[in-house]
Amino acid sequence: MSEAKTFLMELPEKTNKDVIEGHNTVFHFILKDTEEEMTLRIDDGEITAEEGLHGEAKCVVKATSENLMKLVRKDLNPMMALLTGKLKISNQSEMLKYAKILGLM
Repeated sequence: MSEAKTFLMELPEKTNKDVIEGHNTVFHFILKDTEEEMTLRIDDGEITAEEGLHGEAKCVVKATSENLMKLVRKDLNPMMALLTGKLKISNQSEMLKYAKILGLM
């Protein structure tokens, strides 16, 4: 299991439930180098992470596991990652709403 997958799987334990209360979204994460796929679902204060792509995503994030972790550690600038193709986000406004809450950027 990659470090990025571990990070995503542990997000439900690390996220403040009060902050996501009233929010609903689904993210799909596709880790290109490890071929791992993850679904992160926020449903009115509850957050779940599971292997595979489930449901209709409001935002799809594609990156290598290494680059995703560089973003999390703030070793990679999100704008530069987008411009250089190291990070692909299908719905940037959805990501901006949740990135800070989830500790992704």
